[in-house]
Amino acid sequence: MPDLKLSDFDHYLVTKKQNAQLAEVPSDPWADLPNKKSEAVNELSALHLRLADLQQRFFVDRRKKLLFVLQGMDTSGKNGTIRNVFRGVNPQGVHVASFEKPSSREIAHDYLWRVHKRAPCNGEIMIFDRSHYEDVLAVRVNQLQPESVWRKRYRHINDFEQMLTDEGTTILKFFLHINQDTQKERLQERLDTPAKNWKFDQSDLVARSKWNDYVAAYEEAFARTSSPHAPWYIIPANKKWARNLLVARIVVACLEDMHLSYPEVDFDPAKVQID
Repeated sequence: MPDLKLSDFDHYLVTKKQNAQLAEVPSDPWADLPNKKSEAVNELSALHLRLADLQQRFFVDRRKKLLFVLQGMDTSGKNGTIRNVFRGVNPQGVHVASFEKPSSREIAHDYLWRVHKRAPCNGEIMIFDRSHYEDVLAVRVNQLQPESVWRKRYRHINDFEQMLTDEGTTILKFFLHINQDTQKERLQERLDTPAKNWKFDQSDLVARSKWNDYVAAYEEAFARTSSPHAPWYIIPANKKWARNLLVARIVVACLEDMHLSYPEVDFDPAKVQID
């Protein structure tokens, strides 16, 4: 398998000139992804081995921090992405923070308080399952705060991410892109499969009825917060296997671009004698 570079995936980035309008972006696999699920599954298995080694080097080196942000419409597969991409990594160095409806204590603080304390430390890979972006997405769509409040948050978020970057954090943000037909199929599957009934919530239908409002909110968030130091990637997610493979490729490429190695020791191992 050839080496991967983060620049190989520039066509998935959100910029002013590409991927800015979600309606124009395919949510099915793009041409550079395999046509067959079996091919994707085989490649993903190989990437798991590479990721495990890279993550171990990253953890031992302890000079860098890595943050992955996952956002998407309901049923886009945030949990499934985490489960399938990060399979086999050392759980000491990879952690997940989920940001659902804030608690009363969290509401009593500024909206970034609960997020900042979960930012990664040296040697840690942190995955945000939803994130600070809910405060310009759900808050906006559901009118939980007036526009005069949430609109200022784009600046706050940019400053927050710039600060994390300045302090040694690499940030990559993924939008798992599905269409309405796929969401309908997945919601129906949750109703039809007893083992998945627990995943269904009536609030999913409320959010679905506001699809266009969420699209508008996401597009503005992309336009205002996709930057070279904290870029947004559009991940076509109608096919779970393609979604998982693409995210894994980008994660591996990100780590390989760091040219990680195990730290040098200050002694000659060949001269150590163990009695």
